[in-house]
Amino acid sequence: MPRLFVALEIPPDVAFSLSLLRGGLTGARWIDAENYHLTLRFIGDVDAHVADEIAHGLDRVRRPQLRMMLRGLDAFGSKKPHSVFAAVPASPDLMALQAEIERICQRLRLPADPRKFTPHVTIARLKNTRPEAVAHYLSIRGHFSTPEFAVKRFVLMSSRDSVGGGPYVVEDAWELSEPFQRGGAEPRFATAAAWAAR
Repeated sequence: MPRLFVALEIPPDVAFSLSLLRGGLTGARWIDAENYHLTLRFIGDVDAHVADEIAHGLDRVRRPQLRMMLRGLDAFGSKKPHSVFAAVPASPDLMALQAEIERICQRLRLPADPRKFTPHVTIARLKNTRPEAVAHYLSIRGHFSTPEFAVKRFVLMSSRDSVGGGPYVVEDAWELSEPFQRGGAEPRFATAAAWAAR
C-alpha cells in the first residue's frame, strides 16, 4: 500500500515561483514543481480498509476556503540540515483545518505524528550539505514571498519510495466551502446556526 498523507496543493503559478529557487546548494535534491504541497497530516503505510476509514472520516470535514501565502525560507536540522522549505504563516483557518484532521486520525487510532505541525512547503532535501552552505543560501534567497492565494480543497495523497520527493498521486479530494461574505449573497446554508455549526 502506498504511503498516505493529507495535504494542500500549491497553485501552478506559486509552484513556478518556488521552482526559480532551485540551484546554488551542494547536496540538494530539488523537489519537482508538480510535487510541491503542504502536508497537513502524515499517515504512513496503511491497508485498504484503514484507507477507506480515513477517507470516510475526511468526508465529514466542513471548513471554509483558506487564504494562504509563502513567506521566507528556512531549513530543518540546524546542525545537520536535511531539508529546505518555504514557510507558511499559520492562519486560524489553516490551524483549525489541521486540528480537525488530526482529531479524525486520533479517533481512528492512527499513530501520532511526533513532530509539531509547522506549516511549510519543502523545496529540497539535503544530504551531506554543510550548515554554512545552507546559511549562505538562505541569506541570499531567504526573503522569498508570494502574494496570498486561495486554497479551495484539501487532498489525500500517496507516495511510493523514491529518491527525493514524489511522485505524489492525489487519491481523493474534498472541497472547502466558499466563505460567507457579510452583506453579500445569501449563504448556501439554510440558517446562520447551520453556518456556525461548521
